[in-house]
Amino acid sequence: MKLLLGIAVVVLALADAGQSPLQRRVVKDVLDYFHSRSNVQFLFREQSVEGAVERVDSSGTFVQLHLNLAQTACRKQAQRKQNCRIMENRRKPVCLACYKFDSSDVPKVLDKYYNCGPSHHLAMKDIKHRDEAECRAVEEAGKTSDVLYLPGMFAFSKGLPA
Repeated sequence: MKLLLGIAVVVLALADAGQSPLQRRVVKDVLDYFHSRSNVQFLFREQSVEGAVERVDSSGTFVQLHLNLAQTACRKQAQRKQNCRIMENRRKPVCLACYKFDSSDVPKVLDKYYNCGPSHHLAMKDIKHRDEAECRAVEEAGKTSDVLYLPGMFAFSKGLPA
């Protein structure tokens, strides 16, 4: 049993080490969002990340993650959240997260989209198409064609004759 626990800790540490700081930030944000939902009573932990995409362009960094979560034995209000063991044969929701960060030293979120649900839920064709469209829109955030021109943004005045 101790051997299995040791292997699990090593695997989790290696998985975390393979993620960029922005990817870890997205995982944390998605977990916070998931735990804030009223129908979630137990804590969930990241089980795995599949299909991580990170693209850098002139407008910032786009991050897309398929995140597999696993339910733990701890309630959401638990004081000690580090020692929560994953419950086998319990809910294992899947989250799709798409984030666009700017290029500053401390990246700010320009736009984001996430959708969490049972794995069969996210595989449905219409939901998959909606997710793809939302992620494309997030990836385009911050590009120059995205600028809105609002009333009062520019002022033009006619000079008096000299």
